[in-house]
Amino acid sequence: MKKKYIYVWTCLCASLDTSICLSDIPEIESSTYQAPFDEIVFDWSRTWAEVMQLVKKKHYKINNAVKATSKAINEFLNHLDPHSAFLDPETYTRIIESTSGEFFGIGVHIDNRRESKDKHLILIDVIPDGPADQAGLEPGDKIVEVAGKPLEGLDTDAIIAMIKGERKTKVHIKVLREGQPDLLEFDIVRDVVKDQSAMSFHIKKHDIYYISLSVFSHNAIEQMSNLLKKAKDQNYRGLIIDLRNNSGGLLDAVVDICGFFVDKGSLVASTKDKTGKVTAQYKTEKAPIFISDVPIFILINNYTASAAEILAGCLQIHSNNPKNNKKLKAFLVGSKTFGKGSVQEIIPVSSNSAIKLTTSLYYLPNDETIQGIGIEPDFDIERTMPPTKQMQWFTKFYGREEVLKNSIKAHPEQKEAKKEESPTSSDDKPKRWQERAKEMLQKDNQLRATITLINTLHMAQECCPDKVKNRADAIHFLKSTYLAGDELEIEEVKA
Repeated sequence: MKKKYIYVWTCLCASLDTSICLSDIPEIESSTYQAPFDEIVFDWSRTWAEVMQLVKKKHYKINNAVKATSKAINEFLNHLDPHSAFLDPETYTRIIESTSGEFFGIGVHIDNRRESKDKHLILIDVIPDGPADQAGLEPGDKIVEVAGKPLEGLDTDAIIAMIKGERKTKVHIKVLREGQPDLLEFDIVRDVVKDQSAMSFHIKKHDIYYISLSVFSHNAIEQMSNLLKKAKDQNYRGLIIDLRNNSGGLLDAVVDICGFFVDKGSLVASTKDKTGKVTAQYKTEKAPIFISDVPIFILINNYTASAAEILAGCLQIHSNNPKNNKKLKAFLVGSKTFGKGSVQEIIPVSSNSAIKLTTSLYYLPNDETIQGIGIEPDFDIERTMPPTKQMQWFTKFYGREEVLKNSIKAHPEQKEAKKEESPTSSDDKPKRWQERAKEMLQKDNQLRATITLINTLHMAQECCPDKVKNRADAIHFLKSTYLAGDELEIEEVKA
């Protein structure tokens, strides 16, 4: 039977006329029947083949069929879950290079929540002394263009592949930065990036040790071990482990670090497949080196993900277990974690490509998963960022009596305040990562709140030890004395 065609002209937003040819389409019967996966694959593989034949036969001009096919496969995998993806030959090669321990990049930590529709890629942090740090990129910068290509429509793996390249070659990057009216441009020389995964300080006045872990690597194990050994003979008040913005890393490193605090043979995490079967268990293999009643406060936020969540959750759970290192008391401070508890495998396929596929979920020692749930802090304290330069300038020159024209000066030493130009731009030399880190910690309300909690607990341990004899009692006492993010009971009083 000869096919009939219906021609429809549709006016699009730019007043462009486009004609759509509709073939006779049989009526589709609605059904609630859920076909088995094998049946779906068979039926839709046939549909895919039919589409490809029609494209070959009828499409006006086929352009880059390989790229279109790669995107189609990637879209299917992305639809299964946000972490599964198709790795084309170029991206797959880059990933293999990056797992060799040293790779040629610019040294940045990126926002792992980005979607391909987003027009920018947010920098969470820069690696100390890396190419990006030396060039002047800062946390919070939004990359909008790499090598002349806008980022909209590109998945994160593809962007990373564009940023990486041969050693000593340049990559041109454009970024948006808060307070800057124009795009900032950087020519960054790619080089070997060795991730400094830890940064530690001694807060002298309060006698508290602080360590920030940006990613879990073998280097992080050594740095944590060295810090604990240095602090071992000191009568310090508390240890702060900062896992904010830590997106994960090597699970083996997390197991080893947990082993510094919990008994040998303790369960850190396990994995289960889709049937609920345990596929792997990860346990500590050495005796702990931290055997002390010094409290551990772990800072977490919404960028604390994957392996970092496992460390925080593991120490929290084991410190609730009196059978395991009875002196261990670990508390979580900050905001709810990311909730990434899935395991991805990179599996090679044909055409020199691979797929990144979610195959199982992580479970904590209490047999609960963090996937899609995250971990709630013991003390919910949201981060308040310091005011911008513009706001500081506005407050300085418009929020005080003394800056008013002809205002009365009560003291002779008071001088007329001179209004400076609004800081719409800055020519200051970029500060290095270590300097910025110290400045940020000075203004970090979550860190200051944690120091207050440690000092309060230390005072209670000396004055009324019965009220803080275990972790549960300590949390109850601290919440009764320290106002964190708890809801206030406010009742009107009529006068």
